[in-house]
Amino acid sequence: MAEAVDAPVILSNAPGSFPRSVLTERHPALIKKVRDAFPYDPRRHRALDALLTQATEGVIEPLGPDAHDRHLWEAWGREYFGLSWFDVPFLWAESYFYRQLLTAVGYFESGPWQGIDPFRPFKQAELHTREADEELAALDELARRPVEEQRQALLLGSLWGNRADLGFAVGGGAAGAADSRLVADDSALLWSLLPEGGAATLCLVADNAGRELLPDLILIDHLLRHQRAERVLLHVKPYPYYVSDAMTADVIDCLRHLNGARGAAAEVGERLWSAMGTGALAVRSHTFSCAPLPYAQMPDDLRQEFADADVTVMKGDLNYRRLVGDQLWPATTPFEERTAYFPGPVAALRTLKSDVIVGLDARTEATLVAEHGQGWRTSGTHALIQARR
Repeated sequence: MAEAVDAPVILSNAPGSFPRSVLTERHPALIKKVRDAFPYDPRRHRALDALLTQATEGVIEPLGPDAHDRHLWEAWGREYFGLSWFDVPFLWAESYFYRQLLTAVGYFESGPWQGIDPFRPFKQAELHTREADEELAALDELARRPVEEQRQALLLGSLWGNRADLGFAVGGGAAGAADSRLVADDSALLWSLLPEGGAATLCLVADNAGRELLPDLILIDHLLRHQRAERVLLHVKPYPYYVSDAMTADVIDCLRHLNGARGAAAEVGERLWSAMGTGALAVRSHTFSCAPLPYAQMPDDLRQEFADADVTVMKGDLNYRRLVGDQLWPATTPFEERTAYFPGPVAALRTLKSDVIVGLDARTEATLVAEHGQGWRTSGTHALIQARR
């Protein structure tokens, strides 16, 4: 399908822009946070300091000659080496920063820090909170509600992640408040792609670990239990990425957390643990999940897996950017147009935390701009459910 419109690729060089703030504020703060979270040795400290200087004042340097994935990053962006971090596509620069952070802490290098997730303390802290416990406890009351109400509540819980607790359906007005912050809602279309009693295969491409992964897993359990899906393929990252992105270890942590809870939450954990044993729930991990590229450039084997699914659900902001292209599209650009390349039905569940957005009607966009300026795009206070057959 020919593209009706093109749009500028999002860079980080505009003063006062959200992408620039990520590179100049968020990344330096993260380096300090990671450095403080582990008793790294002087060599690691020097490497982190060097990354801080390079990423804020220097130019993009290639991975070392021994890096196992050097050839991939050269293929993905050889032309960016030697340029300022601020003058290359934001998606590429942000992704490469996280890859270089793993180099600095020795994640891939043979030695004592090999395979140590630098973000694990943050994931664990979020998972083991009073708020997370309260959300799981709310499942007991939610289980007494009609199945349709449960399903919609769990969908919104998955959408909002740690910005909404799973008890909002029990609380009455909170559900309406969550709905009012949706700038697009194709939930009816999404459910039509997963008809009750069907034999659907669902691909769910996860976003964050910890407290945000819990509602994803609870939603998966509901879909399997009530025959909205016969099989779920849960796609996670092959290595630490974007601070809190989920890996297989994070899925297991969440399942153990559910199993250690009480009531309905423990029952969910037991069912999901069993579902993994039977293959009804399968975890997938692909190198392209950590690529600095849009899904339009996905390799053939990943394309085939999505093609074989009855529907693929993309969770979170980063997956949305990669799904529609990290460009300054007019907000009214149809979602169907930007995802026409995708090999099967696809949906997006996303809280808005970056500039890119498509699929809005003109009236909705005008209202948002009048009330919030352009801040609604990046504040995380609004969300969307978009889908296409």
